[in-house]
Amino acid sequence: MRGLRAAALACTLLAGLAPAARADTLVDNVRGETIGPDGAVQNFVALMFDDAGVITAVYRAGDKLPRQGRKGYQYHIDGKGRVLLPGLIDAHTHVIETGFALLTLDLSDTTSLNDALAKIGAFARAHPDRPWILGSGWNQERWHLGRFPTAAELDAVVPDRPVWLNRADFHAGWANSAALKAAAMTASTPTPEGGAIERLPDGRPAGVLVDHATALVTRAIPAPNPRDIDLALATAEADFAKAGITAVADMGTSLNDWLAFRRAGDSNRLYVRIMAYALGTEAMAAIGGSGPTPWLYADRLRMGGVKLYLDGALGSRGAWLKAPYTDMPASQGTPLLTETQLGNLMSRAAMDGYQVAVHAIGDKANATLLSAISDLGQTYHGERRWRIEHAQIIDPADWPKVAEIAAKGGLVVSMQPVHQTSDRQMAEARLGPDRLRGAYAWASLKRQGAVLAFGSDTPVERPDPWIGIAAAISRQDQTGAPVGGWQPQERVDRATALAGYTSAAAWAGYAEAHFGRIAPGLRADFILVDTDPMTASPDAIRKTRVLQTWVGGGKTWDADPAVTRGQAQKP
Repeated sequence: MRGLRAAALACTLLAGLAPAARADTLVDNVRGETIGPDGAVQNFVALMFDDAGVITAVYRAGDKLPRQGRKGYQYHIDGKGRVLLPGLIDAHTHVIETGFALLTLDLSDTTSLNDALAKIGAFARAHPDRPWILGSGWNQERWHLGRFPTAAELDAVVPDRPVWLNRADFHAGWANSAALKAAAMTASTPTPEGGAIERLPDGRPAGVLVDHATALVTRAIPAPNPRDIDLALATAEADFAKAGITAVADMGTSLNDWLAFRRAGDSNRLYVRIMAYALGTEAMAAIGGSGPTPWLYADRLRMGGVKLYLDGALGSRGAWLKAPYTDMPASQGTPLLTETQLGNLMSRAAMDGYQVAVHAIGDKANATLLSAISDLGQTYHGERRWRIEHAQIIDPADWPKVAEIAAKGGLVVSMQPVHQTSDRQMAEARLGPDRLRGAYAWASLKRQGAVLAFGSDTPVERPDPWIGIAAAISRQDQTGAPVGGWQPQERVDRATALAGYTSAAAWAGYAEAHFGRIAPGLRADFILVDTDPMTASPDAIRKTRVLQTWVGGGKTWDADPAVTRGQAQKP
């Protein structure tokens, strides 16, 4: 992977091997920007880091810089006047799934059902050796289809092998008849609790399964072997590095995912920092036992929390709403846990010191979760940093509870700015005008005291922090629509947007003492870019080019192909 081999020497240093001699590195001639402890932007012109990849000094304009030599620094990097920022953090990812999405069929750019079917057929013909055709990214809303696609439509292009394609939100899947047959699904197959099966008039599965029902097919898919998972991890790491991402929160780490992370760390191939959240309490117990793991591999890996799912997604109408969907009055969505189950699982994790992160999108799901957190706060005191993943629709009537929880134990709302731009029209159709005030309400939730941690939900969206920052400050998509921004009162300022991808995202994962800012004592994770996010237009920010990415003082990406041909770079 381009840029990954270039980090081999740096990762040896990160592993904690004692250097033979002092080897401090000065990075100067930069326009540096970082978020300070008070949340404001701090500027600097140079930094120095040691051979362990830890920042030892930060220099402001007018400060005297050290000299090269035994008592100063030994290596020098000329920033050439470029903008230097802390390494960016994606606060909500699915790391292994991101890698597999890059290695399988991607339908995210399809604009119609016919477009998707043509792409699926071409992919199947190009890969005749694959026993299953797997992929993701389809969205019937973008196709303006007005319904879910069917197995029969897939059969027309791939009749000879099973096909399973995850919807863009990964809360629904599309199967052909061969896949339904492999899963032994018939008209008599019961609909599992917390799921839905689209059916034909005679009761047979029509091809699309939602939320918990997807397991009926996915359990029939041959499991990837460790080599496949390792390749997916390496592929995701390379993609993150190109975007300037140096750390991620992995939301839903399975035991197999964790073993892949450990294999990469053991062999000095872990080039992104991973804050892991176990996929449910069973994975939590299998990975961490009676408590969170310590930081491993010089702060590159830790499992400190558990991820739970309370509802589905708006696109597949699985998000749990207080009132029926405007465009489907017979449904209010699907709760994936009862209130009792949610409280029990959260308590099980909290009693062993794990941070709890809960997927909640609909206003009923968020109200239920806020009540559960409030109740648990009577037992589990102190700063718990409860996390709501997505928090897409929170009824303004529940905002005071947000403020109460934020004041008592800390509350993280882990949100994805790009969801607002890609979901805008669909959200209007699903919710109607009366519920939009509580939708993607970044600024309002911050005013209530919640900490905003921003991410992408990759592979649901591309792991591109730059389009996220642009969306956060403009509430507009890449075409500039709508004029003036959608619900513009919920825009955030530039410092808040940058913090959401750096310092606040680190705080959200209990990592603020390790990385997330440019400050002495923290890891030397930084990027050089060609755009200043504090002054550039949203359109220019979207087009930001990451020139170099550094993790712990080791370069993991360089936009100059001559620099990253596979030789490790010493500063």
